[in-house]
Amino acid sequence: MTNEEFRRSFKVPHHNNLGLAVYSCGVQRCAAGHSWGPAIRDHYLIHYIVSGRGIFSVKGNEYNLSVGDGFLVVPSCVASYAADTEEPWEYCWVGFNGSDAKQLVDQTGLNEENPVFHYEHDGKLEGLLTDICNVSGSTPAAEARMLGGLYLFMAELIDHLGNASTQRTTGYEYVQKAIKFIDYNYSRDIDIEDVAESAGISRSHLYRIFMQHVSMPPNEYLMRYRINKAAALLKAGNLSVGEVAYSTGFSDQLYFSRVFKRHMGVPPSRYLNQKKNEST
Repeated sequence: MTNEEFRRSFKVPHHNNLGLAVYSCGVQRCAAGHSWGPAIRDHYLIHYIVSGRGIFSVKGNEYNLSVGDGFLVVPSCVASYAADTEEPWEYCWVGFNGSDAKQLVDQTGLNEENPVFHYEHDGKLEGLLTDICNVSGSTPAAEARMLGGLYLFMAELIDHLGNASTQRTTGYEYVQKAIKFIDYNYSRDIDIEDVAESAGISRSHLYRIFMQHVSMPPNEYLMRYRINKAAALLKAGNLSVGEVAYSTGFSDQLYFSRVFKRHMGVPPSRYLNQKKNEST
């Protein structure tokens, strides 16, 4: 270890088969270019950077990180990280695992697809991680204190990062509300304003979350939904083109015919005749 490098760490000598247990913790001021990996861990590992910078690499992605950033290493996922050659980082870390570990990590919104986070460096996270190190030991009492420290650290991450995760979930839930409304009301004379109102959000918000979760605008989704329903009714052969139009929310049969042809390649009357001929 060079004069530029400092390390204080603790690793438990054995892993108990518990729901959750701390495996290691530490603080390290790395030497320039100090690196780990590419390799895998058998436990979860969270680093939080308190000074300097470096690079974290996982699943083909490279993250340039600095003060206030943190990163998660997931068990059995190949990863590597390296201190900058000019401003090597100093970080704190905690390693843990157990049958309850994944559920706890999931609540932060972090995973191998979303492994980095930022927490303004105000000393709080650093203090919580240092506290785990301060009570580290191999006795049952020490392990219980370390676990208590881990819960406090993870609670702070969940409190800070969980809001972003909740927003993503809420956006998806709004989309589901809108889709359900369309499913129940497509046959009525509804428009996107009605769909947005049913979900309790603005049209612009509805547009953004549909593009995010469905990859198409909501008005396009509504139109495709109606046309698919119309095609199914025409295929059944029990209704005329006009009856199908009105049954799928189109008050103008000519407009319905134009839209149907644009989506299906043929006018609804020809589509109806084709399906009739196929069934004879």
